[in-house]
Amino acid sequence: MTNNHPILVTGGTGKSGGRVAALLRAQGALVRVASRSGEPRFDWLDRATWDTALADVREVYLVPMDGELLTRPFVERAVELGVERVVLLSGRGVDVPGYSGEANSAGATHTDGESAVRDSGVAWTILRPTWFAQNFSEGFFLDAVLSGELRLPAGDGAVSFVDAEDIAAVAVAALTEAGHDGQTYELSGPRALTMAEAVTEIAEATGRRLRYVPLSHEEFVAELSERGWPVAEAEDYAEAVGPIRRGMDSHISDGVGRALARQPRDFTEYVKGAAGVWRDS
Repeated sequence: MTNNHPILVTGGTGKSGGRVAALLRAQGALVRVASRSGEPRFDWLDRATWDTALADVREVYLVPMDGELLTRPFVERAVELGVERVVLLSGRGVDVPGYSGEANSAGATHTDGESAVRDSGVAWTILRPTWFAQNFSEGFFLDAVLSGELRLPAGDGAVSFVDAEDIAAVAVAALTEAGHDGQTYELSGPRALTMAEAVTEIAEATGRRLRYVPLSHEEFVAELSERGWPVAEAEDYAEAVGPIRRGMDSHISDGVGRALARQPRDFTEYVKGAAGVWRDS
């Protein structure tokens, strides 16, 4: 790691980026968080903001903008400006036929993004996490958990939820240590849980009444549309959940162990740490 240059963290206020920035700072690294409200300002859709964010940067933690093919031009510009290492947050199933449905826009983002960093000519590491455990406490599922009912078109499929703390730890290792260049790390937790099992753990840890209600793809899209979601976005969300229903998210990946030489955090450990979020809301 070149300590006299800032490390750029895109998505630096998000679930993984925020943790990456915090871990880097704890190691004494200079960190530049890229966000629309930050200084310097960074906006994926405003290329005029890219150069300032990249100025004097040698390493980048890159969280792409889902639904857009902007990773490639950003990486190309980063290399032109002197970036020497890119750690890319991608997603599970990028190279699995039938994983991402035709309506899921994130699939193309990740496929092209991975190709872009591999073609960049600089050092790269790719992270492919499964569903974040933190989606229950910070993301997609939080409102549903607080309402007492998680309604998804996930059937009885299981997910090997990965803790965002582990994603961040792998990213920081790839940014600051030798031995990770050219690696693609598939990241998951140590076991798979169905949605029903996951919400049961949360309910038992918090005393909340909480249940999972499986919906069909069509029922889910209809419910989101009735709540004001654009149909295209509702379809995109349903397609993202589809691999769970099809049994494609239950496998255990070895990326955390390969990168960090330890076991990934278990979902139960995550629930214990996050319980206050649900109890206090």
